[in-house]
Amino acid sequence: MKDLTITSIIKVYTFDELNKTDQDLMTSAMDATTRSYAPYSKFSVGAAALLANGMVVTGTNQENAAYPSGLCAERTTLFYANSQYPDQPVLTLAIAARTEKDFIDLPIPPCGACRQVILETEKRYKQPIRILLYGKKEIYEVKSICDLLPLSFDASAMKEQ
Repeated sequence: MKDLTITSIIKVYTFDELNKTDQDLMTSAMDATTRSYAPYSKFSVGAAALLANGMVVTGTNQENAAYPSGLCAERTTLFYANSQYPDQPVLTLAIAARTEKDFIDLPIPPCGACRQVILETEKRYKQPIRILLYGKKEIYEVKSICDLLPLSFDASAMKEQ
């Protein structure tokens, strides 16, 4: 038997330590939370994707009384970006969340389904997507979804060996 060690490196910033482009992208994600449809959880999530052509696309979580018919902000954003700009890779994805009172103190990571969609988007464009996760106290920077989804499942697992 042997151990397999998996290491992820996540950088931690304050909002003021981000460069102007990242601050603007994060602000877009934060602004998007106001367009969320979250009447059941009261937990609004917004995402903003910076595309290779400089365009910023946003999305929000959309809940439904018939769970799990809703959709997370990350998937809403990526599906829109991929359908409207199919030749433009996503460079950075910023994610922010808030309760009815305020933004959360510490960043929340994407759910498992969103991680899988981010992975597929990275594979589609053959490049990593940098992820910024917002919290009032700190912001996490992740260089690729592989840091949040080690031992991931993708198309290569389905090939004959």
